[in-house]
Amino acid sequence: MASISPGEHLDPTSEMTLQTVKQRAVRGVLALTGRTFFLQAVSFVSIFLLTIFLEPAQFGIFFLVSAVINFFTYFSDVGLAAALIQKKGEVTQEELRTTFTIQQSLVLVLLLLVFFLTPVFQGWYSFSQESVLLLWALGFSFFLSSLKTVPSVLLERRLDFNRLVIPQIVETLLFNIVVVYLAWRGFGITSFTIAVLVRGFSGLIMIYILQPWMPGFAFARNPLRRLLRFGLPYQANTFLAVVKDDGITMALGGILGPAGIGLLGWAQKWAFAPLRFFMDQVIKVTFPAFSRMQDDPEELSRAVSKSILFVSFFVFPSLVGLILVAPLLIEVIPKYEKWQPAILALSLYGISSAWAAVTTPLTNLLNAIGRITTTLRLMIMWTTLTWIFVPVLAMIYGINGAAAGAAIVGTSSAIAIFIVRRYVRFDLIGSVAKPILATLLMGLVVLLLRSVLASSGVSVILLIISGVAAYVAATFFLVGPSIVADFRKIFNAIRR
Repeated sequence: MASISPGEHLDPTSEMTLQTVKQRAVRGVLALTGRTFFLQAVSFVSIFLLTIFLEPAQFGIFFLVSAVINFFTYFSDVGLAAALIQKKGEVTQEELRTTFTIQQSLVLVLLLLVFFLTPVFQGWYSFSQESVLLLWALGFSFFLSSLKTVPSVLLERRLDFNRLVIPQIVETLLFNIVVVYLAWRGFGITSFTIAVLVRGFSGLIMIYILQPWMPGFAFARNPLRRLLRFGLPYQANTFLAVVKDDGITMALGGILGPAGIGLLGWAQKWAFAPLRFFMDQVIKVTFPAFSRMQDDPEELSRAVSKSILFVSFFVFPSLVGLILVAPLLIEVIPKYEKWQPAILALSLYGISSAWAAVTTPLTNLLNAIGRITTTLRLMIMWTTLTWIFVPVLAMIYGINGAAAGAAIVGTSSAIAIFIVRRYVRFDLIGSVAKPILATLLMGLVVLLLRSVLASSGVSVILLIISGVAAYVAATFFLVGPSIVADFRKIFNAIRR
């Protein structure tokens, strides 16, 4: 297919040219990356302090209750928001209001269901009254979050992530400040309850200031049918992801108990931190960007290769460095020895995280080009494997068994790579192999230094600095001047 010139539209109804899509995608990744560096630094400090102020059981309660609400959140949408983002042509006010009407109706029904099922959750998980109040607070914040859907869709369709990140910054800052302060003051689980409500109200106010939209009710059948053609398979895929992740957490709560879930949640949260730090913003930008590029396979191939390289370049060394330094951190941080039983689980979850760094951008690509049923089949496979391996191994080997099950499921993601290459011929070797080799060299340096250094805060700092230096040197040796050219492009984009 002939390439599209910078001034051409991808299709007659497109709101943006290809050149605009690429420019806004780069700016969007940079805006989200800048936001993430800042917010993840805040979140890391917050998690670190919370793991000092709170016990594993209290931490586990928050994970359990969040999993329950996340499970119900799935049913608040039928994929209409994603369908609006993925739609090639312009969206109409009728489509926006129809989406809003259906979503709010579902949310109200689900909130009533959460309220009436509260005694069941109390009996199954032995929830205290504090835990119940947290459950209800998360449910109400889920309602507040649903009110933000349409303004968020409008910003995402325009790839206007510079403004979209502002509510997220406000929410995260206020949540972490409130929860850490209250935990320090001894409020325990109630710290999360109050912080969740503060986060919900602040985010809602900010999104409507930045993207005004007058809520309205409508029910247009023909536009609804068109949106559901993409939305229903997309939501089915989301449902399986919820069953695979939050559903399994709910099941493990009955097997491992709150303290076990707290340890497992600690390991999972830190192992997935590099994904949250580097990958999530890329996924958020590339879904609408890939959707606009879907008629130009050459551009799409280059774009997906670059996105995987970007994610792999940062996630792989972060994971290996975290796993190698974690045992020292456990020893040198006061009151942190209580997380020692989760060290092996951290390493096992790291395997799953590494696979996700490659395959999540690929499934995101499948969704963007309309191959949603292919993603659905993959998700069915991963969900089935998760429910086979994780609970069984958890019953035999505890938290390490659950983490080992997750590693096995993550390794099966190799199948997704071969499937996606049938649709888009991306550069797998250049995107993944070189970051892996540079990471292995970095890991060897850190491992050798760790064997000769004493356990201290200074040693941790030296290991981090040495690891970064080794990785940069190895990357430059393997990739050469092209990596400098790529970073020069990013610098110029930041400057503009």
